[in-house]
Amino acid sequence: MIQRRNVIIGALGVAAAAAVAGCSSHRKAGTGAANWVQPVADTEQPTTPVRLTVTPASGATEVSPGKPIVVTAEGGTLQTVTVTAGKTKVSGSLQSDGTWRSTDDLAYDKTYKVVATATDTKGVASDHTSTFTTVKPHSLAHVTFQANGMSAIRTGHTYGAGQPVIIAFSRAVNKAAAEKAIEIETSPAVEGTFHWASDSTVHWRPAKYWSAGTKIKVSVQAFGVKLGKQVYGAKNASTHFEIGRQLIAVTDYRKHVTKVYINGKLVRTMKCSLGKGGTTTGAKGEHISYWTTGGPHVVLSKERVHSMSSESYGITDPKDPNYYAPEDVEYCTRISDTGEFMHAAPWNHALGRANLSHGCINLSVTDAKWVYENFMVGDVVDVKNSPRPLQLGNGLADWTIPFHKYGR
Repeated sequence: MIQRRNVIIGALGVAAAAAVAGCSSHRKAGTGAANWVQPVADTEQPTTPVRLTVTPASGATEVSPGKPIVVTAEGGTLQTVTVTAGKTKVSGSLQSDGTWRSTDDLAYDKTYKVVATATDTKGVASDHTSTFTTVKPHSLAHVTFQANGMSAIRTGHTYGAGQPVIIAFSRAVNKAAAEKAIEIETSPAVEGTFHWASDSTVHWRPAKYWSAGTKIKVSVQAFGVKLGKQVYGAKNASTHFEIGRQLIAVTDYRKHVTKVYINGKLVRTMKCSLGKGGTTTGAKGEHISYWTTGGPHVVLSKERVHSMSSESYGITDPKDPNYYAPEDVEYCTRISDTGEFMHAAPWNHALGRANLSHGCINLSVTDAKWVYENFMVGDVVDVKNSPRPLQLGNGLADWTIPFHKYGR
């Protein structure tokens, strides 16, 4: 009887406690503590609207097509971006920072439409549409890379230690703007400077001849860049080449000898005969000099056989003592635009003793053949003790200019 009572009292006690906790004297029959729910405070934050930003801005004109389109979503997440110019679609991709960036090149004189969709923190989508127009150039400048005035640089090819970097634009450009677009990387790194041969062609060289094995990379980021009055770069361009062994040939006018050094070591000594000197006047009033030009020359090309005649430089009268008929000459290595070669001269019996040529460097057949087979475009032939200096514009006379004056 005592245990049962205790159980009943316990039950009544629980019921009484529940009645007190309810704090209501008007509860309807059948309602109790088990059906009551504690109110929850409203802690939900208000949603911030997504802010979509497109660069270039909507309505922009004369936009450079060389710059990418960038779309960002502040306060939300980008879902889709579509860029079109008429029926042409521009590709792009999401970046690690959540922005979208175009990966295709744009084009000149086009109107682009950008449609972007983003969602806020609740997943609600919002759209943004904008348009912009790229610049319409009056003219375009194309870029080529030259070895010299006779040939282009061959990408991946090997050249001699005197080969400058030569960048040619297809039309006159603003020099400062063009230089800013040019990137030159060398390994090992060297200091270099620009020299403008004309309003459209620029050279770049280091202070000293290239070291053997130097690697050179050239890039011109010209696309979309204003290079002059209404002149824009047609496209980007790049090339790379390497310097082979460093070959320097030194020809002494007075001693009638040519010495060849490879990587600083003397490897060959050759008897030679240079220009006989003096001047005359050609059939059309040309000033003709028979002095071999002095100073560092750069090899421009090589020909197994080259036809030479006095008519090529203005002596056409067979009665003129300087006249000579066309003749095929062997093993010709060109060192200037005005017809100076190192070549075989089996008729010249004064090699190593006197200067009797019309301006070329005469060699024996054996030596000329060795030069033809071992020299490459860009190698250096430095003529010492000539009274007639090699002039800029006559082949590659870049190394005749002191470095501190080269860019001026």
